[in-house]
Amino acid sequence: MTNHQRKWEPLFYSGVGVAAMLLILIAVGVITSFAKVRVDLTQDRLYTLSEGTRKILGKIDAPLTINFYRTRDQNEMPTDLRNYADRVDDLLAEYRQASRGKIVVKKFDPKPDSDAEDSARLDGVEGQVLGAGGLIGMGEKIYLGLSVISLDQKVALPFLDPRRERLLEYDLTRAIAQVLNPQKPNLGVMSGLPVFGQMMNPMMMRMGQQGQEPWIFVSELKRDFNVREVPMTTEKIDEDLQVLVVVHPSNITEKTQYALDQFVLRGGKLIAFLDPLSVVDSRNAADMQNMLQRAASGGSSLDRLVKAWGLEFDLTKVLADKSYVTTIRRGDRPAPEPTWLSLTGDAINRDEVVTSDIDNLLLPGAGVFTGTPISGLNPTVLLKSSGNSMLVDKMMAQFGGDTTRDFKPEGKEFTIALRLAGKFKTAFPEGQPGGDTKTQDADGNAGDADKAKTESAPGGSLKESTTDGLVILVGDTDLLFDQFTVQVQNFFGQRLIQPFNQNLTLLQNVVEQLMGDSDLIKVRSRAIRSRPFQVVKSIQADAERKYLATIKQLEDEAAETQRKLNELLQNRDAKNQRLILPPEVQKDIASLRAREAETNKELKRVRKQLRSDIDSLEKRLKWINIAGMPIVVAFAGVSLALVKRKKTAAK
Repeated sequence: MTNHQRKWEPLFYSGVGVAAMLLILIAVGVITSFAKVRVDLTQDRLYTLSEGTRKILGKIDAPLTINFYRTRDQNEMPTDLRNYADRVDDLLAEYRQASRGKIVVKKFDPKPDSDAEDSARLDGVEGQVLGAGGLIGMGEKIYLGLSVISLDQKVALPFLDPRRERLLEYDLTRAIAQVLNPQKPNLGVMSGLPVFGQMMNPMMMRMGQQGQEPWIFVSELKRDFNVREVPMTTEKIDEDLQVLVVVHPSNITEKTQYALDQFVLRGGKLIAFLDPLSVVDSRNAADMQNMLQRAASGGSSLDRLVKAWGLEFDLTKVLADKSYVTTIRRGDRPAPEPTWLSLTGDAINRDEVVTSDIDNLLLPGAGVFTGTPISGLNPTVLLKSSGNSMLVDKMMAQFGGDTTRDFKPEGKEFTIALRLAGKFKTAFPEGQPGGDTKTQDADGNAGDADKAKTESAPGGSLKESTTDGLVILVGDTDLLFDQFTVQVQNFFGQRLIQPFNQNLTLLQNVVEQLMGDSDLIKVRSRAIRSRPFQVVKSIQADAERKYLATIKQLEDEAAETQRKLNELLQNRDAKNQRLILPPEVQKDIASLRAREAETNKELKRVRKQLRSDIDSLEKRLKWINIAGMPIVVAFAGVSLALVKRKKTAAK
């Protein structure tokens, strides 16, 4: 009996131990579910919301609803979009939890002719027509978008493009901020160039000359904001302006700089485009002598302000960079010009929201910012040169000197654009230039009136900003000129604008961010969570190759038929003005339509086969990930037990 008890004793204790461990695990799970403690151990903290997002969510004082529309049919939704939709879903869960119940997320699957599809249309979410491999133009409509609703305010993100995944948190937080603060502030624009256009005098108009249209960037900003022109001679910035764009402030007066100084100190956000060599300004010169004078003494810099902030902007030098050379035409032949910068890659800060989706900029004759900002100001470099760069005399760059002959790189990166954030101090401690404010008496001592003056005294000069201010400095102004930004075509009286770089996008991003909630600046761009399998990409590529040739053949046939129709239109019966199609052309059209139907049918079959291949691969990978490791552990455990049993039996 004793031997029998000893035989079952290990099994009994083992069973009790397993049961106790199970109870402990259940208890830990229940306790942690109530505690709701989350730890983000992922690379780049993918599941951690930015500080700015959390602050904006803390401002929600009324119920806010996010309607999330996504197509769930696996046969229609491409795998990469399906995976991206899952990541969007995860991020929305983070928003819901961070809002402490103030955000309600509703999920819809907009199937064709369903109530969910009608709801998506009403919310401004658009369906996209995608085919196999993500090709646009063939296949069923798929939905991946959302709308943010609070009270009577609604902002839609019609389609969540995976290419903007780095900006997903920013786009969503910005939409929330817009419904919380629907009123957009006014935007001021000050410039020493005719960016608002120029009227032609009546005499010149009689000679057939037309006035100058506003620059494209002004027209584009007017579509979204209440743009107001601020004169270069202003001595005070209106209180209702919260954001001010300054472009080429040439010959700016001390009083106007003082107005900008006080604007920043009271919390205004300043975007300043400065330039040691303005190509546009030089072209506006009436004659060669005027051009030489502008080249020698021209340029634009907020010298008092920039110096007070601890920086320098040399108006006699422009940046040359062999790594970002632009080929321009000199005479009748193209030639490389290192002072015309085509910025790409590492020259652009990918970690900042305003520049994370920028990959192509053109800056002719840009300047650089040197020095170290004063204590209290935090700099963030947005654009920079490569180490293969140097500063050259602007007169040489202006009049076609060979800047490549004596090129000697300085081996350091120069700052072309930066953001300053923090507590700003006045550049005019003595008060308003030319005003009655006095800071010293006859003996050079500070007067009592100045000592008693407070920062917020009515009519007095602010000495330091009471809240964090924001200034963005860019060392070029020509990047905003139409010729260096867009191509403009006339189409039946309408201007068609086609950007050939992202100069305009850069300005729009900066203005858009600063015009929104101030906490949007603290929203970071997110790391890409997509880890595509090369095998999946290979399957997609193979499927695309199967029908791309068919599409090309169909397009060629359609073009040939259209050519024949055009010939018939030119030779139509002049008597009755009716188009008579010969039987052979009618046969060609019927053949084309039959071929088109056959091709669409084939495309649908290939698309389904593609989905099947990818889903099969995905299932295999899931089973390997889920069951593979437990099987390996179990096999190792059994093997170890057998080895141990043999050793025990041998003893």
